[in-house]
Amino acid sequence: MLTNIKPINISIFNSSLTNHKIMFSRKTYASSFCAVLLLFFITSCENKSGSTETEADESANTEAMHNGDAEPSTKKPASPRKAAMAMVDGNNVHIDFSSPSTRGRVIFGGLVALNEVWVTGAHKATSIEFDKPVKINGQEIKAGKYGFFTIPGEDTWTIIINTNWDMHLADDYDQAEDILRIEVNPENLDETQETLEYYVESQGEKKGRISFAWDKTKVSFEFSNL
Repeated sequence: MLTNIKPINISIFNSSLTNHKIMFSRKTYASSFCAVLLLFFITSCENKSGSTETEADESANTEAMHNGDAEPSTKKPASPRKAAMAMVDGNNVHIDFSSPSTRGRVIFGGLVALNEVWVTGAHKATSIEFDKPVKINGQEIKAGKYGFFTIPGEDTWTIIINTNWDMHLADDYDQAEDILRIEVNPENLDETQETLEYYVESQGEKKGRISFAWDKTKVSFEFSNL
């Protein structure tokens, strides 16, 4: 019975085993190579993200130093930039300003001098923009962007609209560039307004009111669309 059993060809078996080993090595190498590529891709993305965040931080610190802060800081600015706006009968009125806080200080007659031109904000000058021409206290103002300043007083305030809006504080203010000066009576508030805020409100057909409040003082004036 055993005479029909054929001997195993050892060389074929060894050749097959060798081929399997080679294929296994190639698969292992391919898997390792893919893993290395994936790790490189993840590391590159993290480095890129970190670089972007660093650039943003550096930009913020540069701006802080430009605004007069002694040292760059990641803290929120003491006088953040804000905007107040409203559509008044088709006229988009936009006010851009910095908003300081009282922080327990004496504001008018203390931090803000009386009877002197005030930026009515902080850092960069406050600007006011009208999409359409308006009339304020009987005087026509063309559509455009302007600087907004005030002169605080004990009993009355002076509202100023000036052609120059691009300056630091009121450093480059020139009265010769005024296009409007009006006197208004301030309103005394019962409660302290901690941060300076501006408001633009519609008052009916073609009419609106602009006001700002800080500490215990609120100042307003009206305008109408032409």
